[in-house]
Amino acid sequence: MRRRIQQMRKRLLLGGVIATALGASMLGAQSTSTEDALADYRAMFGDDNPAALWIARGEDLWKEARGSRKVSLADTCDLGLGDGVIKGAYAHLPRYFADTAKVQDLESRLLTCMVKGQGMDEAPIVKNRFGDGDRKSDLEALSAYIIDASRGVAMDLPMTHAQERLAYESGKAIFFYRTGTHDFSCATCHSQSGKRIRLQELPNLSVAGADARDTYTVWPAYRVSQGEVRTMEWRIGDCFRQQRVPELVFGSQAAIDLTMFLAKNAEGGKMAAPGLKR
Repeated sequence: MRRRIQQMRKRLLLGGVIATALGASMLGAQSTSTEDALADYRAMFGDDNPAALWIARGEDLWKEARGSRKVSLADTCDLGLGDGVIKGAYAHLPRYFADTAKVQDLESRLLTCMVKGQGMDEAPIVKNRFGDGDRKSDLEALSAYIIDASRGVAMDLPMTHAQERLAYESGKAIFFYRTGTHDFSCATCHSQSGKRIRLQELPNLSVAGADARDTYTVWPAYRVSQGEVRTMEWRIGDCFRQQRVPELVFGSQAAIDLTMFLAKNAEGGKMAAPGLKR
């Protein structure tokens, strides 16, 4: 595994030229050249994905005793299937957790485990929630590792708890709520199939179906244009930015509820994340 990662690091350096070409074509809004550049990038890696670097780091973080309590997440963090169990856990998130009396998605649950379980300081974790260059995010690496362990597992959210059902309905309301300077909602872009804006395909996420399954199950994903693994909370937050509405608060109820709505609509789809995205 380590040798494979070393080889991937070399390919990442070589891929910088392709990534630069990709970024240039994005600026020029040249759809064909952008898709060709991404195809070249995918071909260079074959069956591999640069996200493997984040997965390896996430595994180390999961197993390392950290924080004031000097314990590991592998020994203390319950993602819904028992302490330390990650196989299939993401396919059942978000879900209600009795110890917090809240519905939580993966990122907010990890934050609970790191702060309450390991005794870590929440502020620097949240401040560094999204990595950039040499400043890597622990949450992104942990998310990549945990979600990779659910690869091939079908999304299944029974929503047996009242708060889970409430989260879904709230997320649905947010999805269709029009606001901001452009009077946009999530549904403005994502309520019809076969649509796109310039380079960006716009899957229909408003209802359960193939679009929702195929989209949700490949996130988190390695973004070629950014050279980083990005989580579902980042993806939703970026949509908020494009709607010209106030920044989505990390771990907020709105973020969790929207994730619940999208995850439920993706039910039955088999996890294939981390994916590889433009």
